[in-house]
Amino acid sequence: MEKYIAVNWNTPENDYVEMFWEQNLKQFWIDTEYIPSKDIDSWNSLEQEMREAYKKALGGLTLLDTLQSHTGMPKVIDHIDSLQNKSVLSYMCMMETIHAKSYSTIFTTVATTPEINEIFNWVQENEYLQFKARTIDSYYRKLDKKDATDEEIFMALSSSVLLETFLFYSGFFLPLWLAGQGQMGASCDIIKKIIADESIHGVFVGLLAQEFFKKFTPEDQQRIEKNLKELMYVLYENELKYTDEVYTEIGLSGDVKEYIRYNANKALMNLGFDEEFEVKEVNPIVLNGLNVETTQHDFFSKKSTNYEKALEIVHLHDDDFDFGADTDLDI
Repeated sequence: MEKYIAVNWNTPENDYVEMFWEQNLKQFWIDTEYIPSKDIDSWNSLEQEMREAYKKALGGLTLLDTLQSHTGMPKVIDHIDSLQNKSVLSYMCMMETIHAKSYSTIFTTVATTPEINEIFNWVQENEYLQFKARTIDSYYRKLDKKDATDEEIFMALSSSVLLETFLFYSGFFLPLWLAGQGQMGASCDIIKKIIADESIHGVFVGLLAQEFFKKFTPEDQQRIEKNLKELMYVLYENELKYTDEVYTEIGLSGDVKEYIRYNANKALMNLGFDEEFEVKEVNPIVLNGLNVETTQHDFFSKKSTNYEKALEIVHLHDDDFDFGADTDLDI
């Protein structure tokens, strides 16, 4: 009979898992802590073309986080032996569901129900978004079988890194760019929280992928790296077409493509490989929005900015100040 094992956190299974567990906990947040309705005036000031691009960016992000939370992470978890690593991945999977819901929290501020439905229909029909999701999903689906090979697991882990460190960022660009112009700042507070999560997700899953890569012979490593980079270039070419569709009318396609190349390099570095693209200059406004290292993420200081709302309000009454006649107070 198979014996089931309990996760034992008293004995670390590697030298990084506890650090990632703690960092994930420190970054915990939920979308209802924020008030994107503060952006209504900002939203109304945007040109129609900018609004359409913004809604499409959020719609695409919702699709990718849905894929990651419902398919990617659950299938990867089943093929990781370390119970502590599984725990970290399970937490990340839960956060991916919060990410997917968070875009809807923003949508309720910036769009009517018919407009929201129209965007989700656009997501289902957009050939570039569907190609992106279908391509990544094809590597996840190879983990449906219990006896998946180490190479299949590595490629699934690598696909996850490409998704979280590379493919998300064409969608993240516009909220960051607008916030850098002083627009849609409350909504971007949510986006920055998602980016903070995706940053550590990509690094952690990248470390797991590197562990599998070490198992291969030098000849197999060379072949697998070649296959991975071919996959990345297929996704890159599709990403360029997606960018043109979303951003051409607002004149930002060139900046977004540079940002895409920048994040493709980051994804490769997370996987332990050298950079592939030459990056000239990423829009500094967006890079400033990407920088989450100086943001506080603990429970004793503010998690980001003043867009958080109180989750529990207790109203005081006169009786609360009635300490009783026998109370000795020096007032």
